[in-house]
Amino acid sequence: MAKVAFLGLGVMGGPMARHLAAKGHDVTVYNRTKAKADDWVKAHGGRAAATPREAAEGQEIVFACVGNDDDLRQVTTAPDGAFSAMGKGTVFVDHTTASAEVARELSEAAGKAGFGFIDAPVSGGQAGAENGVLTVMCGGDADTFARVEPVIAAYARACRLLGPVGAGQLAKMMNQICIAGLVQGLSEAVHFGKQAGLDIEAVLDVISKGAAGSWQMENRGKTMNEGKFDFGFAVDWMRKDLSIVLAEARRNKAKLPVTALVDQFYAEVQSMGGGRWDTSSLIARLEK
Repeated sequence: MAKVAFLGLGVMGGPMARHLAAKGHDVTVYNRTKAKADDWVKAHGGRAAATPREAAEGQEIVFACVGNDDDLRQVTTAPDGAFSAMGKGTVFVDHTTASAEVARELSEAAGKAGFGFIDAPVSGGQAGAENGVLTVMCGGDADTFARVEPVIAAYARACRLLGPVGAGQLAKMMNQICIAGLVQGLSEAVHFGKQAGLDIEAVLDVISKGAAGSWQMENRGKTMNEGKFDFGFAVDWMRKDLSIVLAEARRNKAKLPVTALVDQFYAEVQSMGGGRWDTSSLIARLEK
């Protein structure tokens, strides 16, 4: 069992921290909105810290799952950030979906201070976090990864080291590229079937057993057909992720025409008031 801190108790971080506590780890939590941290402690035990620095003091591993690059810097290298309190030989594990650039920046700062850094974005959404079955894509040093992998297992179905620092974030970008194309294809298929007068649920049940089958079809096809989007991974979050993807593509000269197009489709959904809708709401712009 480890002494750990968890920074960020949103729809992903809250359940992930809960699984750590349930596995018997000694958990200290921090959240920008202190009331949320206090409520978490009332429900799951441990203690709440007033700042990331306070949360990190005396911990073996500090986890974070916050919003973006700037939020990540705020909880790490800002004056009250965790990095100022982390001891030599400890490890910082970042579950934020952020840029590979900030991962390398923070890894360099951690190395100079004598502690380890792993970038470890996750896939599986809120349901994966709640059920402890996330996929974790990691970048960093093999020895450092080996120390944190058994602890990450508290909420992961799969956890793999994919290369040096930044590799986890790059793998997550690939994940989001795949999802963007899949959801747009599924949206068009369901829209086409409705226009053709087919029984959508029956068709999806059949084709999901073949080459067209996917997690998105199994989990979002029915709700997409019903026009239900008040759950899951929000469009606003997907646009943030795709902005990271497209910025990296500009740097590495990758050609992502479909991803860029779907990003603009999500912008249309936002303009319809769907920023907090699930990403499967792409179909809404076809049916408006």
